[in-house]
Amino acid sequence: MLRWRNSAWHRLARQVVCAGLLCCSAVFFSIISISHVEAAPDKVKDEPHPPTLRWSEAQTGCTFSRDDDGKYRYGMWSGDVGVVLAVDAREAQIIRHRIEPIFGVLLTLRYRGAESVDTGPDGITLQFIKHFKVVQTSLDPGDYTQKIQADADALDEETRRAVAKHPQEKQVREARLQDYQKSVTELIEFLGRNGLHTVHLDRAHPEASGWVFFNTDSKWLGKWKAQEEFVLRLPLDGKIFEFPFKLPPKEGELLLRKRE
Repeated sequence: MLRWRNSAWHRLARQVVCAGLLCCSAVFFSIISISHVEAAPDKVKDEPHPPTLRWSEAQTGCTFSRDDDGKYRYGMWSGDVGVVLAVDAREAQIIRHRIEPIFGVLLTLRYRGAESVDTGPDGITLQFIKHFKVVQTSLDPGDYTQKIQADADALDEETRRAVAKHPQEKQVREARLQDYQKSVTELIEFLGRNGLHTVHLDRAHPEASGWVFFNTDSKWLGKWKAQEEFVLRLPLDGKIFEFPFKLPPKEGELLLRKRE
């Protein structure tokens, strides 16, 4: 009988101890959780998105033209800032003739206010509506120039190795290399001279213009359609300027460049 009582007391004691340990653990982790929450910074409220201004030919402040230089031009003014998007009518076809698969648009930015605004290629995107709505960010002229030059250097080294193994191919390979390097030089010069760079617009310098390019080397961008749809988005002066456009604007339309 005494043995049974001792055994029962032992079981009861163990249960009390276990319960006490569980209680202490719960309190301990609660304290840690509370201190962690108190030490964490207050959650930053989501900042409101900038207003989006969408181009529409029927909208006040929006313009559209088919010009003699073979480009379609879409213009939009809002407050003190204006944007003109120019895109070559054959841009989708021109891509395959470039040494790099890049899609280009010409942007003109204007400011008529009393203060100033800063702008550049950062944050500009192009969405390819008929290709899974893929969004490509604009290429940085400086970074892309380095990439192109690195590719040219790699091809030069590859050509040297190939000629060393196959001397009979020297003339063909070196001619191909020279053509490629010439195209690379022309593209680098064009980006440096005509690419859109970060600019400061004010009364003294109210306008800036430059080309912006987007990479089309993506598995999601397949064969071009007879009529392509795009949306270009440009952050400027605390707003998003949004330009939906088609190439060509009307199916089957052909815009020819006027000879000079």
